[in-house]
Amino acid sequence: MSNDTSKHITLIGAGLAGAVLATLLVQRGWSVDVFEKRGDPRLKGYLGGRSINLALAERGRHALRLAGADDAVMQHAVMMRGRMVHFLDGRTDLQRYGRDDSEVIWSVHRGELNVILLDIAERAGARLHFDRGLASVDFDARIARFADPRDGSTHEAPFVSLVGADGAGSALRTAIATQAELGERTEYLGHSYKELEIPPSADGGFSIEPNALHIWPRGRYMCIALPNDERTFTVTLFLPNEGDPSFATVRNGAEARALFERDFADALALIPNLEQDFERNPAGLLATLYLDRWHLDDRAVLVGDAAHAMVPFHGQGMNCAFEDCVALAEHLDANPDRAAAFAAFQAERLPNARAIQAMALENYLEMRDRVDNDDYLLQRALERTLAERHPGRFMPRYSMVTFQRMPYATAFARGQLQRELLVELTRGHHSLETLDWDLVDATVRERLEVLPV
Repeated sequence: MSNDTSKHITLIGAGLAGAVLATLLVQRGWSVDVFEKRGDPRLKGYLGGRSINLALAERGRHALRLAGADDAVMQHAVMMRGRMVHFLDGRTDLQRYGRDDSEVIWSVHRGELNVILLDIAERAGARLHFDRGLASVDFDARIARFADPRDGSTHEAPFVSLVGADGAGSALRTAIATQAELGERTEYLGHSYKELEIPPSADGGFSIEPNALHIWPRGRYMCIALPNDERTFTVTLFLPNEGDPSFATVRNGAEARALFERDFADALALIPNLEQDFERNPAGLLATLYLDRWHLDDRAVLVGDAAHAMVPFHGQGMNCAFEDCVALAEHLDANPDRAAAFAAFQAERLPNARAIQAMALENYLEMRDRVDNDDYLLQRALERTLAERHPGRFMPRYSMVTFQRMPYATAFARGQLQRELLVELTRGHHSLETLDWDLVDATVRERLEVLPV
């Protein structure tokens, strides 16, 4: 650490958020040290245990643009125009996310993305320290102690402020909790997931439509598949932990094959190593982490999953974390009092984190149980029509979350109003053709103010 500590900051975690935040802060004249418990993935390969596919949307791309990383990342991204729904009878239906190809999301590989972002952070001037897992913090002396997992040796580093970008299992959050009540609670979903893989086709291309997020909705459970730039798909099977079927009844490769033969027949032919993948890959837990407090005066603050881990069903965890990084950098720029900057950051971001956490939970129910439901499909058709007829007043909630950067809390509240309207206007109807459009238009104008986009 340099002698001038007025703009020095220490980041814990060199994952996606840590790398982006380091770059944004260095750009603003900060001296940044980043400590990471893993080895350097650029040398050792990506060893993360998390889901390897991520959905990049506008909020995340905005942060990447600010960090000078968007062009490099987009070279490895695969466009997803919408949800390709696979019905039980073998039919498929592409449900577009937006109006056209200007409103899409992008599938990116976590490992590739991490390597790109680390290179950019290091080139910008951030100092990266690998094989340094946070072991303890002396907040009074402002000394952080790190352990090297290779030999158990310990290393000390003085700090002015610590930023925890070290994920849902944050070691910094654990340390802060010894000093202050964070109001921490974790709500488990009661469902878990397993990852499988669709390899390239015999000619080296994609085996199924590449520009879509594939989904096999089956009520209490589902499968999804996201494309990778090497022409594979990462398949994720989501099942309850109890009941039938569940991870309590589907315990090995043979039982997984029987489940797929019954419920995901068109996917089964695409996954040649189903049994091996199922038995080799661990089941991942799904949970939402809530904190009432994200910082300890001027000494520490949490961002991303360390502050608000969420279930992955809106594809917004990374995007939300990147938005955190931009907000924290801006608050630190605007206020030399770090305690005040951390408090302002929390005040801005905590309500928005709560909103996207709630929407992510809602989206799981929609994805696994509603995307093939007639009422839902009619409401969705009306939603798209109203967005065209009233572009200043009606925007699908998915669009507000995914293609805009309005606060998540605004999108959540407006989405609830619009959903009530859709249910009311379609009640008793089986087609848009029987709607009274004069009444529909008048109701929209009366109930919905012009959007603050």
